[in-house]
Amino acid sequence: MRTQVAIIGAGPAGLLLGRLLERAGIDAVILERRSADYVLGRVRAGVLEQGTRELLDAAGVGERMRADGLVHDGVALHFDRDKLRIDFRALAGKAVTVYGQTELTRDLMAARAASGGLTVYEAEDVRLHGFDMDAPRVRYLKDGVPQELACDFIAGCDGFHGASRASVPAAAISTFERVYPFGWLGVMADVPPVSDELIYSHHERGFALLSMRSRQRVRCYIQCPADTDPEAWPDQRFWDELRRRLDPAVAEAMTTGPAIEKSIALLRSFVAEPLRFGRLFLAGDAGHIVPPTGAKGLNLAVSDVRYLSEGLIEHYRERSDAGLDAYSARALGRIWKAVRFSWWMTRLLHSFPDESPFDRRIQRTEFAYLRSSRAAQISLAENYVGLPV
Repeated sequence: MRTQVAIIGAGPAGLLLGRLLERAGIDAVILERRSADYVLGRVRAGVLEQGTRELLDAAGVGERMRADGLVHDGVALHFDRDKLRIDFRALAGKAVTVYGQTELTRDLMAARAASGGLTVYEAEDVRLHGFDMDAPRVRYLKDGVPQELACDFIAGCDGFHGASRASVPAAAISTFERVYPFGWLGVMADVPPVSDELIYSHHERGFALLSMRSRQRVRCYIQCPADTDPEAWPDQRFWDELRRRLDPAVAEAMTTGPAIEKSIALLRSFVAEPLRFGRLFLAGDAGHIVPPTGAKGLNLAVSDVRYLSEGLIEHYRERSDAGLDAYSARALGRIWKAVRFSWWMTRLLHSFPDESPFDRRIQRTEFAYLRSSRAAQISLAENYVGLPV
């Protein structure tokens, strides 16, 4: 089998890249090691920058997002008993949209199915070959039968543990990483949110976040040790601990209910450089990870796809490789800014197990400065809603 672009991974990054290429008349085959049901069952974040929303509209997959997504003009930050609302509209002239990544994936899968684009699910033992030459190919097993996909380019959109980055020789890639000494215990429940906007809360017992997926579904988190077992946290224990970390008025008004999903998310900052290796390009979690505190992970994947799709379209339409040659540096410039912002948000709002009294005072002063400085609030708002692409 042959295609122009082989896309490894059928998460949002891979599906969106396939959609953008398809609309430009470029053939792409997507290989995914998991089943379609498994991909749809993954629970992920859902805060979309304005640029992400605009690209989804341009790709023709924004109808449900526009109908069901919740537009947020700001976010609330609570630090112990102090409160601050960051007004995105007033400070940055933009907003964000809350729309679950699962629903976005569903929209992209439906669009690909309707167009007849080929996605091979449960493609096992994926191996990348020849991407340092002019004739790359991908070998894999489907139902135990060996298959080979010849292509012009390979887009590695298969996540942190995927085959794409692992196929790169160690001497050709540099990695930068910080693993945080805690995770987030998250619960999803079908109850109405207590607020129209997200609430980030710092507390001496640990960080908490009140988020939502719709007007009738919440996603709430508490900071926990990295080795926490979700099974050790029955629903009542989780809700009681969450209330302890919130402003009393918010805690009193909050509605709780049975968890429909409960899981641990570990926090890590990770960047691989470069993102191009001959005819192999890394995008999304295959090339970088950020803590969820700044709501950047999905949005960074989308900006990678924007840059990569533009380069591939330019290659086929104009016979120019300028966009592909610039892809890695262009994407990494935006990635590192998001890594910095996510690290800063994480450092501001979490309790670190090894923090000293000095660290605690600096953290407290950082929030006091944020409250007193419009310039600092503008910086936060600009980063949260998304820096220019």
